[in-house]
Amino acid sequence: MEKQIEEKNTEMGSVITRSEEFIQKNQKTIIICVVAVLIVVLAIFGLRKWYFQPREVRAAEEMFAAEQWFAQGDYEKALNGDDTFRGFLGVIDSYSCTKAGNLAKYYAGMANLRMGNYDEAAKWLGKYSGKDLFTAPLAVMAEGDAEIELGNTEKAVNLYLKAAKMNDNYITSPSAWFKAGLVYLTMGNNSKALDCFKNVKQNYPEATEWQDIDKYIALAEAAE
Repeated sequence: MEKQIEEKNTEMGSVITRSEEFIQKNQKTIIICVVAVLIVVLAIFGLRKWYFQPREVRAAEEMFAAEQWFAQGDYEKALNGDDTFRGFLGVIDSYSCTKAGNLAKYYAGMANLRMGNYDEAAKWLGKYSGKDLFTAPLAVMAEGDAEIELGNTEKAVNLYLKAAKMNDNYITSPSAWFKAGLVYLTMGNNSKALDCFKNVKQNYPEATEWQDIDKYIALAEAAE
């Protein structure tokens, strides 16, 4: 037993000795690597604190003015701004890597949609990368609305179906299913339209679309 302990102690001592020799032999390299890592960490911290955070603040300030114009229905000004504040397009151009810059794409798409600029609406809504419960599916649905106006019904219905399955809820999901059903009706695909309408009927009794859904179910059934 004592012999085994002695052998283990000898092995441990050997390992420690080799480690010390490695450190001594590569001391300069190790120091350089540690310093390099510290420099990278400090650089990231500095960029975040002195570059990205101030940009987020400035972008949010610019967005506030544009959002006010959007709420007032002044979509042209909301997009292009004035002599004091950039509009959504200016925020996108100057602060593209910020959260506000991303949200500006959503607003730019919605503003263009309401102005009847459907190509621009589809472009900006398609570039918006939302992750929250409502604006993400709303953006996809609005992109579908733009594609409908452009005559791209197949693309539109696929966008509506995508929106319907995003963050399933009683507000955006039934609306997206209902819109998909309407497009399928215009395409003559009555069985798929019926599936969409029945989905609303069965799963979203609290939705606004539910109130008239029986009429559309009957319409799809009569058309089959």
